[in-house]
Amino acid sequence: MPTECSPDLFGFARVEGRAVVASFDGGAITSDAGALLLGATDRAIGLVDRFASCFRDARSPVLIEHEVRTLVGQRVFGLALGYEDLNDHDELRHDPMMAVLAGKLAARRRDCAPVAGKSTLNRLELSRPAPSRYHKISHDPAAIEGLFVDLFLEAHAKAPKQIILDLDATDDPLHGHQEGRFFHGYYDGYCYLPLYVFCGRHLLVAKLRRSNIDAAAGSVAEMARVIGQIRRRWPRVRILLRADSGFCREDLMTWCEANGVDYLFGLARNDRLTAEISSELAAAREESEHTGKPARRFSDFTGSTLKSWSRSRRVVAKAEWTGGDSNPRFIVTSLSRNEAEARHLYENVYCARGEMENRIKECQLDLFADRTSSHTMRANQLRLWFASMAYVLITALRRIGLKHTQFAQATCGTIRLKLLKIGALITISVRRIKIAMASGCPYAQEFGLAHAFLASAVR
Repeated sequence: MPTECSPDLFGFARVEGRAVVASFDGGAITSDAGALLLGATDRAIGLVDRFASCFRDARSPVLIEHEVRTLVGQRVFGLALGYEDLNDHDELRHDPMMAVLAGKLAARRRDCAPVAGKSTLNRLELSRPAPSRYHKISHDPAAIEGLFVDLFLEAHAKAPKQIILDLDATDDPLHGHQEGRFFHGYYDGYCYLPLYVFCGRHLLVAKLRRSNIDAAAGSVAEMARVIGQIRRRWPRVRILLRADSGFCREDLMTWCEANGVDYLFGLARNDRLTAEISSELAAAREESEHTGKPARRFSDFTGSTLKSWSRSRRVVAKAEWTGGDSNPRFIVTSLSRNEAEARHLYENVYCARGEMENRIKECQLDLFADRTSSHTMRANQLRLWFASMAYVLITALRRIGLKHTQFAQATCGTIRLKLLKIGALITISVRRIKIAMASGCPYAQEFGLAHAFLASAVR
């Protein structure tokens, strides 16, 4: 007798004589049960509520099914869980875990899910400066920018003695005809050129910019805003700006000197600078040829340019000979010789800025900050902020909930894979919502520790 088959039933290789079949009929099951930790983190730092307060909703209250807080939280949580496209939310709106995170188990209208679909979220992202007939939700860019700095300040129990702000510009490749699209010669493609500012793992600025500008364009205004906000809370903190040679610009250095801010910037090499360290290069070459290994010497001197600098400044030089050739490098700083000697300043302070590159990779590769495929720059800037808020949320989870676990230094992608992507059966009754997570989860102990730390942080 032939076997009766179902098109929705998938058969696999038999195991110990038993048929192995699978189907998508398990009911209220989620693959994102670890998102409960994201919800707990949000309650600890109040991210979604404050982010939502940066939006203005001009919709008729009696007709609203999904409040702005639901929409904003849905987008941030979705990105943190790895769902980069708005199209994903046409299925996610039926996921019971998204309903739990939104605090809304059922919709008022029969034709709606507890959370929004792609069309409603798309109207949120396409918001205008003032509400219009079809886009009734608008956002306040200045309030959003200020929220990033507020969240950074609140992450510290007390004011530190010194902070280092890392600035960098990176490419955001474009594959369409978005507003503000330009070809960038260095990156050899059409792109945006966003400006990022980090303090350690904390993200303070994610500014979308056209790519037909200098890497440092707008950095003075951004630093004036960010440092002004920091000093209103921490008036005595010492601040050091650190960046590569793309930010070694007279206006930024002059602003730092006038406002009591230290700086440490890369300095593009030229023949005049290389000539200043000719003796050090010769000594490094002699040592390298003798030992067969790379050799380096460090020195510093007071340098100036022919026209662009308004004053002389301290230049630190690394005279290196490697691979049979010279490799001189230079930095310029406001720090005096008494505060930091040349080798320490270059190897231990300046080179540490490379860690910022990893943070940008987390934002772009793990949280899709480069998914700027909307037509307008305003919409793409909002997309960048959504991804950046997802980064801030996972960073807070790592800082508060995972500080004494093996994930204390893990990337956002690793945290998502190990702790957020957990399968679970969700049962909703009158008295409680039971989320039965996979018994074989290898990181159940870390999950329990994170829950305990986050619960104490909320209290």
